[in-house]
Amino acid sequence: MTTYAFPPGGMPDLSDDPAAAGSIFTTSYAFIPGSTMRDIVASLLPGWIKTRAWILARPLTGFAETFAQYAVEVEPGGGSDTPEPDAGAEAGIFVASGEMMLDLDGVTHALTAGGYAYIPPGRKWRVHNPGHTDLKFHWIRKRWQPAEGLTPPDPIFANDATTPFNHMRGTDKWATQRFASPSDLRHDMHVNIVTFQPGGRIPFAETHIMEHGLYVLEGTAEYLLNDRWHSVQAGDFMWLRAWCPQACIATGSGPFRYLLYKDVNRHPELVLP
Repeated sequence: MTTYAFPPGGMPDLSDDPAAAGSIFTTSYAFIPGSTMRDIVASLLPGWIKTRAWILARPLTGFAETFAQYAVEVEPGGGSDTPEPDAGAEAGIFVASGEMMLDLDGVTHALTAGGYAYIPPGRKWRVHNPGHTDLKFHWIRKRWQPAEGLTPPDPIFANDATTPFNHMRGTDKWATQRFASPSDLRHDMHVNIVTFQPGGRIPFAETHIMEHGLYVLEGTAEYLLNDRWHSVQAGDFMWLRAWCPQACIATGSGPFRYLLYKDVNRHPELVLP
């Protein structure tokens, strides 16, 4: 059975070296180890009950520019009838564990571990935990960017277990599962799962216009961020600014997998906000 990483909460051993986790915050990338995602850095959210969230990225000068990313933990009976405060925001939601009842425009959808939902902007939706254990999910928020001739995308409901693997040309060790079609230009963000088998790698230092949010769901790797290699593992988060060089070498005996956000399919703005 596939399991998906999530912040551990709690408190670390108080005798640990605070710097040992290796957190890094730079103008080109941030590396936030899962071991730092503890009770004291969780946030409470207006409109949500029995809920806390680790906010891992947010629009900030010199940092994330297009999105916010959360890891959300909802106790049994908790949730929200008004989860999204921004009517222009779209959402990508990926369930790590527990049960989610997601009501979208009056239609209820049940999601469990591995379930994914894309919610277009301007829709009315609600989220509740009907189960007996905590609901844990990843939530990516972005303001949808209109473009001439395009309307907002349709909702998507999918699951990791039934989403096909698309292998990179020339290798069977690097594959992407795409919840939205890359050719559908209505989408200005993609949320994918990327999988490397042991020994799989990104064979060159990628650099591109897309900004990334990258949450490690499973496994271990050596990951190049700008000019430095980091040892990463399940539960770690990375933010990459546009054009930050990146590469990857999967380590360990099992797959290395991460949930990947990127902004796509729009012209660059020529005037900064």
